[in-house]
Amino acid sequence: MFTVYVYTLDTLADWELGYVAAELHSKRFFKKDAPSISVKTTGVSKESVKTMGGLTVIPDCSISDIAVDEKSVLLLPGANTWNDTKHGAIIEKAGELLSAGATVCAICGATVALANAGLLDQRPHTSNGMGYLEMCSPCYNGQQFYVDKPSVADHNLITASSTGALLWAKQIIERLEVFQPDTLEAWYNYFSSGEEKHFFALMQSLPTVRK
Repeated sequence: MFTVYVYTLDTLADWELGYVAAELHSKRFFKKDAPSISVKTTGVSKESVKTMGGLTVIPDCSISDIAVDEKSVLLLPGANTWNDTKHGAIIEKAGELLSAGATVCAICGATVALANAGLLDQRPHTSNGMGYLEMCSPCYNGQQFYVDKPSVADHNLITASSTGALLWAKQIIERLEVFQPDTLEAWYNYFSSGEEKHFFALMQSLPTVRK
């Protein structure tokens, strides 16, 4: 079973997690033989945090509870508070997870935290722009590996810009292999275009429709 740990911190950018958290938790479009997925919120402690949208989140577990193995997935959302030194613990854990073959997914401001730790220096990645990383992370040395796309998947590291939440979700779902390929394609096409034909393609791709 995969355990997806969603890191929660004050000013968490709610919308950046919306697509991926909803699909992994609800399992509404999972294929019949999808691997088991458990979604947990985690934090520096189990004290509540307030998201950018004003929602209160109480973490299910603390950083020390995160299992360091290939079946773990860590989601790091954007926030305005990543410069707080207390978040160093989760970035250290991210490094351990990457080394263990686990999947680490960072979006927006969380990519700066990875850059500060040197975790983007030798791997393809993206963010809100190369200049953004250079401005926010003086020690950033990954320019030659920067890819100017909304979201970039490099094996077990998936990074995204603040505008890449949908593609980021698609790449995470693809990494976990919980959707049929045609379901994933129709899902992404529908939510990125709003075209009715993709909605019906999505519905027709689901296991309950196939006889």
